[in-house]
Amino acid sequence: MADYQIRTMKPEDYDEVYRLWMSIHGFGIRSIDDSREGVERFLKRNPSTSVVAVQDKKVVGAILCGHDGRRGCFYHVCVHEDYRNRGIGKSMAVACMRALKEEQINKVSLIAFKKNGIGNRFWQGEGWTFREDLNYYDFTLNEANITRFNQ
Repeated sequence: MADYQIRTMKPEDYDEVYRLWMSIHGFGIRSIDDSREGVERFLKRNPSTSVVAVQDKKVVGAILCGHDGRRGCFYHVCVHEDYRNRGIGKSMAVACMRALKEEQINKVSLIAFKKNGIGNRFWQGEGWTFREDLNYYDFTLNEANITRFNQ
């Protein structure tokens, strides 16, 4: 039996989740989207799909998971280095998948940085499809960028 618990992430978990993010080598967060306010906004929009793993009375894993009504997406999937290889990451992913299915979402995606060898090996080893047929583009929404785009 697992000695950890997977439960729905709540806004009150933010401080522990943030500390977890900061403990992961090479982990990247965005100041606006991953701020307390940004995560609270995300959880309000997706109240049942994000999870945390709790062991020894502390958050040792987290996945921000949401959807747009068509497709789900995992963000910031992480397990504290001291708690890896115990099935925590897979258990969290399954909990998110089930939450997405409850909302009639039939496909989920995620983005893993190319330099994240551990994560890439995990997802590919678990049967996730590595997409080589598309390019991923980002655009930061601020007034200067929108104005420049509109010129």
